[in-house]
Amino acid sequence: MNAKVEQDTLSLSEKNEDDLTTSLPDISQVEPRQEWITGWRLTAVFMGITVVSFLMLLDMSIISTAIPRITSEFHSLDDVGWYGSSYQLASAALQPLAGKLYTNFNAKWTFFAFFAVFELGSLLCGLASSSLMLIVARAVAGMGGAGIQTGAFTIIASSVPMSKRPSLIGLSMGIAQMGLVIGPLLGGALTEYSTWRCPANLPPGFYLNLPIGGVVAALIAFIHIPEQLQKPPVWTVLRSIHRQLDLVGFLLFAPAAIQLLLALQYGGNEFPWGSATIIGLFCGAGCTFAIFLIWEASKGAEAMIPFNILSNRVVYCSCLNFGFLMSLIICKDYYVPIYFQAVKGASPFFSGLYRLPTMVPQLLAALLVGMLVEWQGYYLPYVLISSIFNGVSSGLMATFRPDSSPGRWVGYQVLAGVGEGMGIQLPVIAVQSTLPPPQVPVAMGLLTFSSTLGASLFLSFSQTFQTTGLRELLPKHAPSVSAKEVLTAGATGLRSVVSVADLPGVLLAYCETIDRVFFLCVGCSCACFVVAWGMGWGSIRSEQKEASRSSVETV
Repeated sequence: MNAKVEQDTLSLSEKNEDDLTTSLPDISQVEPRQEWITGWRLTAVFMGITVVSFLMLLDMSIISTAIPRITSEFHSLDDVGWYGSSYQLASAALQPLAGKLYTNFNAKWTFFAFFAVFELGSLLCGLASSSLMLIVARAVAGMGGAGIQTGAFTIIASSVPMSKRPSLIGLSMGIAQMGLVIGPLLGGALTEYSTWRCPANLPPGFYLNLPIGGVVAALIAFIHIPEQLQKPPVWTVLRSIHRQLDLVGFLLFAPAAIQLLLALQYGGNEFPWGSATIIGLFCGAGCTFAIFLIWEASKGAEAMIPFNILSNRVVYCSCLNFGFLMSLIICKDYYVPIYFQAVKGASPFFSGLYRLPTMVPQLLAALLVGMLVEWQGYYLPYVLISSIFNGVSSGLMATFRPDSSPGRWVGYQVLAGVGEGMGIQLPVIAVQSTLPPPQVPVAMGLLTFSSTLGASLFLSFSQTFQTTGLRELLPKHAPSVSAKEVLTAGATGLRSVVSVADLPGVLLAYCETIDRVFFLCVGCSCACFVVAWGMGWGSIRSEQKEASRSSVETV
């Protein structure tokens, strides 16, 4: 009797195993998930996240042209550096944590939460009645901005299959990058013809972001965006939030990042590089970061930045490539307008207008390369070609002189726009096509942080090059001019402190100083080319299948 029962049980078990085996799909033939959005829903979601990303970059760049009016109203010349750095510090400290938030909570509502904080910061900027209040408001906006780009990448990954992402991500990033160019253009116009409170918002106050935010919310609030992985219930996460989000890791990472960025901001400006303050900040950042790494290693897969993601060759090479690429883009966005304002004598409005030859080719190149990657499957060739274009265009821009013709500065900017647009979305594509869906949000946070850190690092180098370059070159080209007066006057006030006789020499010194920044961009381009080889010569199609398999094995 017992033998018969055992035989029947064994037969039933074998039958169930056969049924289970036949019911499992062949993961090599399917996408990581089968539920995607299409049609008008996809268009609405895409427009929403793209507009939000555009507003974030617009907000970052538009403040620069309003600073002279702000300092006049608040009598706060000593606080100038904080109007931009408070945003960057808050944003950089939160970016890796944003990846964990998107991993544990619904992507759409997490994106809305970050955007709401960003909107609150914009509102507080408009209501600011003192310099301190404006600095705090900028920090609040930075906290919100920390998760916007990561959220945009994550939502696109949840909305469409890998084969359709390159063109969408390229188009989204190309449009969003326009904010860096349009910001000074719009800011210069509104600062000149209105009040400083208008650059980020419509009159009568700081409110443009608010109605646009309402439109974005209406576009996507009621659209279901499928998740790439099953998220735990909210209350389950909240009950163990310190473990799920690795808050201890965040509390170690945030001060390390802030100390590092403060050292980069203050070095060579507020304090000499060899001063006790700068050395102390670097030492504090290094020690805190070492403790952070030890803690992260002990947390394993639950860490805020898991080592199994960070040690992936494609991930860290993509982060390096993205960091160097964004560094050269940001440096050009800062110093090409300085060339137009200081050397060509253009107003802030026209210096922004003269950047249009970069903006349009950048958008078209991003879209075209996205379509080519979808068609061919390979992203690495375009990363390499992008690096070559960026290196050549940066080298050509280093030949700018006071008498450079429009044909030269337009043509060189077109080359720069093509190079930047070709490569801007490819690190995102490389990472998303390599990792399984559960690891994508954290990796997107790492990519975003690498761009912030790289931009801060190389802007600091650029500013040092400008300061030391003018002090070195002015005695050579304009011996009677005080370097301190020229530096204090800035790009727009240069002609008010220099005589007509000395002006040609000062302009030549300015050009040669900016040349050094463009040579730094050449170095960034070379670094992009070198690290690109670590991003892997694989097709997004084959990589996609491996990601599917890894995801199933993880579950």
